[in-house]
Amino acid sequence: MSATAGKVIKCRAAVAWEPEKPLSIENIEVAPPGKGEVRLKILFNSLCRTDVYWWDVKGQNPLFPRILGHEASGIVESVGEGVTHLKPGDHALPIFTGECGECKYCKSEESNLCEVLRINSDRGVMLSDGKTRFSKNGQPIYHFLGTSTFSEYTVLHAGCVAKINPAAPLDKVCVVSCGFCTGFGATVNVAKPKPNDTVAVFGLGAVGLAACEGARVSGASRIIGLIYFLVDLNSQTIWGH
Repeated sequence: MSATAGKVIKCRAAVAWEPEKPLSIENIEVAPPGKGEVRLKILFNSLCRTDVYWWDVKGQNPLFPRILGHEASGIVESVGEGVTHLKPGDHALPIFTGECGECKYCKSEESNLCEVLRINSDRGVMLSDGKTRFSKNGQPIYHFLGTSTFSEYTVLHAGCVAKINPAAPLDKVCVVSCGFCTGFGATVNVAKPKPNDTVAVFGLGAVGLAACEGARVSGASRIIGLIYFLVDLNSQTIWGH
């Protein structure tokens, strides 16, 4: 058992106090995980455009202060009551599209959009008790997408934590928790190209490159990556390079 299990951990986090204001590195308190929760020590982060979008919000009413971040990797520090598939020391990825494993969507072969843990950018608290696990001088700090990885420690629902092979380099696999699986999964599980198909990928950022890899392992004979493109809806023509 971790020496810090069951105790409040004091650590640093990049806190978004207001929209469009620079993140502030703060000393915060992270409460122990509740029932069905996991406290994760975050070691590596990568930045996703979604984090920037919810920091630079316009015309919306998101929760602040909050701790952003969802594309990361780390090590399980402690687990809450009832968590059996994870233990302290496990290498893991936070997953913002978690799975409870019990609802009809989790059990369906057609969808993994869990009705309990599906994406909800407006939920800034834990499901078990409606409270946050972050605070500074007694002031609650809200969660983001159930992950909040811009903190040295974070608390997640156990269904939002995926155990990985400890041999996987944590500084590389952090991108797998969002960017890579988004593009790769869209190709392999949705587009489902057949061997010798030609596949075009629009945009070659992290997600686009992952989509290209999905096409490659699916056996596509030609993969066309378009960095810049223009679509004419009238003539149904696409120009790009």
